[in-house]
Amino acid sequence: MTAERRPLRIIAVASGKGGVGKSTLSANLAVALHRLGLKVGLVDADIYGPSQARLMGSEDQKPVASDKKLVPVTGALGIPMLSMAHLVEPGKALAWRGPMVSGALGQLIDAEWGDVELLIVDLPPGTGDIQLSMVQKHKPAGAVIVSTPQDLALIDATRAVSLFAQADVPMVGLVENMAGYACPHCGEISDPFGQGGAESTAGALSMPFLGRIPLAIDIRRRSDAGDPPAAGDGPHADAFMAIAEKVAAWLGRAA
Repeated sequence: MTAERRPLRIIAVASGKGGVGKSTLSANLAVALHRLGLKVGLVDADIYGPSQARLMGSEDQKPVASDKKLVPVTGALGIPMLSMAHLVEPGKALAWRGPMVSGALGQLIDAEWGDVELLIVDLPPGTGDIQLSMVQKHKPAGAVIVSTPQDLALIDATRAVSLFAQADVPMVGLVENMAGYACPHCGEISDPFGQGGAESTAGALSMPFLGRIPLAIDIRRRSDAGDPPAAGDGPHADAFMAIAEKVAAWLGRAA
């Protein structure tokens, strides 16, 4: 007899605004959940601006097809993943309209994921075609919303929450990114984007607050190098791991 395969669940990572570090959070969340023992895959659903291949150190790989399905490539820590960056020439612009984008998203998600049980899907910013296709055709188990502490980002994050609420997609919680900068010389903490805005917004929206990720040069350097901080040790890895533990606990309760 063969073991019954558990259905593939999807966690969508979203933001209403670009530039808040959503892709970095997605990559490190996948890595941290993998380290917790979950069978995780990663989809870069930002069709026009894919970045996960760089973040996960898999830019030189190309997926193959099996029975008309894509076979994921291997990212950091052996995590299977797919991105349009694996399928098009570097730097090439994709001048695609909505139906083509939705079709591409379907190919990435409906790939041959093997024993993967959880897909982390890094959505583009906004509430457009890709987000609508995501909630209508692929029905995430839950959504993680990423924002910086500043008011402008939180206004757009609230719109992202509203989109998922209208589609009856449960909220896993809100993450505050770029929250505090430690001076490398004196250690003093400053808050160029403000402080605590995402936590207060989570409270106002009656949704969980998952934690904070600092604004740190090490996170930027390692991300550019395709070496996710969550794969290592230290305070930055711990910050991502703390969020992953809350996501894993939510998944356990929602099972």
